[in-house]
Amino acid sequence: MPKKNLLRVIDVNFNRSKEGLRVVEDIFRFIFENNILRKKTRELRHALTSIANETFLKNAILCRNSKDDIGKAVDELELKRNSINSILYSNFQRTKESLRVLEEFLKLISFEKVSKIKKIRYKVYQLEKEALKLCSYNDNNT
Repeated sequence: MPKKNLLRVIDVNFNRSKEGLRVVEDIFRFIFENNILRKKTRELRHALTSIANETFLKNAILCRNSKDDIGKAVDELELKRNSINSILYSNFQRTKESLRVLEEFLKLISFEKVSKIKKIRYKVYQLEKEALKLCSYNDNNT
């Protein structure tokens, strides 16, 4: 695989994971008004930003090809959201999946970064569990 393509995969998955966490963070902030979970989410997003800001990952942006990306069209699954909880769930899934992709592809570049991403992924698992408790609580009291 050409390094350019490898960097494109890494770039898009850093973007996906950070975007997913941003949606989750805003739900905790503006919908549930839960500052504890908002802060935890923000810390995870900033940890990803810290990893992504390293020089070789900045070079990944130069390999980006958004204009010709064959997967950029909106598909039907992306349009199906019927509640805040479904948005929250979808963005947790997006985040976890993209972190797993990062883990796999970073093995080709930096094993040190793999362990950092893995730690973040497990923290996301825990955050999702806490969010589920919060959503169940909110569902029962609305």
